[in-house]
Amino acid sequence: MIQHTVNPGDGGKKLHRYVRQLLPELPLSGVHKLLRVGRVRVNGAKGKADTVLTGGDEVQIFVREQEVSELQRARGKFAGIPDELDVVYEDAELLVVNKPVGLLTHPDSGEVRDTLIGRCLAYLYRKGELNDRREFLPAAVNRLDRNTSGVVLVGKSTVSLQGLAAQIRERRVQKVYWGLVEGTVGAAGLIDQPLARASTSSGSAVAIGRNPGDAGAQPARTHYRPLLCRGRYTLLEIRPESGRMHQIRAHLSELGHPLVGDVKYGGRPALGVRHHLLHAYSLQLADGRQFTAEISPVFRACLEAAGIVPPPGGVTVRGTVKKSGAHTGRG
Repeated sequence: MIQHTVNPGDGGKKLHRYVRQLLPELPLSGVHKLLRVGRVRVNGAKGKADTVLTGGDEVQIFVREQEVSELQRARGKFAGIPDELDVVYEDAELLVVNKPVGLLTHPDSGEVRDTLIGRCLAYLYRKGELNDRREFLPAAVNRLDRNTSGVVLVGKSTVSLQGLAAQIRERRVQKVYWGLVEGTVGAAGLIDQPLARASTSSGSAVAIGRNPGDAGAQPARTHYRPLLCRGRYTLLEIRPESGRMHQIRAHLSELGHPLVGDVKYGGRPALGVRHHLLHAYSLQLADGRQFTAEISPVFRACLEAAGIVPPPGGVTVRGTVKKSGAHTGRG
């Protein structure tokens, strides 16, 4: 028999999925058979497939002892994955990190190990917050391009992840980006340009501006205002209302002021970089909490080379200023 206490972070999961992840070598049909014949109990009562678990529930699975080792499979211990993180804020439900330039948020076909979420899992595992039997794995709520730095939210429990995802989906999270663009932008404005996906000659999917009513086009709105201008460059504050793929990059290109280094959208390599200069500066949640991440050393060096001195950085949480750049522990 297996007896397991549901961790708070695994609350909200349906019983059949929980059992499947406890016994990953058992086919789904086998899971449903265990449930059907009453060999899975929750707090002493017969469990149903759609039973929603909460933290502290006691789950018992009645299988023969000799089958347990065959049906259980230990999760990897993130060997070889670095846990280097710029932790902005952390509590029992939420991890906020400052993503560096050049690191993918999630794995793709070319990079499956060293990603931001991989580092977050390794960090939490080595802190003792994840173990080999934990069924839920924390996940990133918002996704940034490889060469976009800044604030990324990571839900540490099912409830937290679902709640944060709903806030973003319902556009109750206020996002502020900083971007260094080509040319002089003299006034604030709004780009209201629908976007659709297309394929370049290299086969990569990009977002492009389309006219209203075009097939595949979806509404997209981006507010911007200049913070500082020097010579050929402007540092913009950018507030996207929607979250389309490459929205900011495509909109700024449409405006005639592409991000410095963004060759995919008309920008030119400059100031010693060949990637776009875009930073997710802050996120404010629906409850009023605001998380702010300092710009990367590369971004700061480019600003200095352009003669632009950025405003001082910091991390603001409920009016309290904290500097990012170190593991902060629980907030």
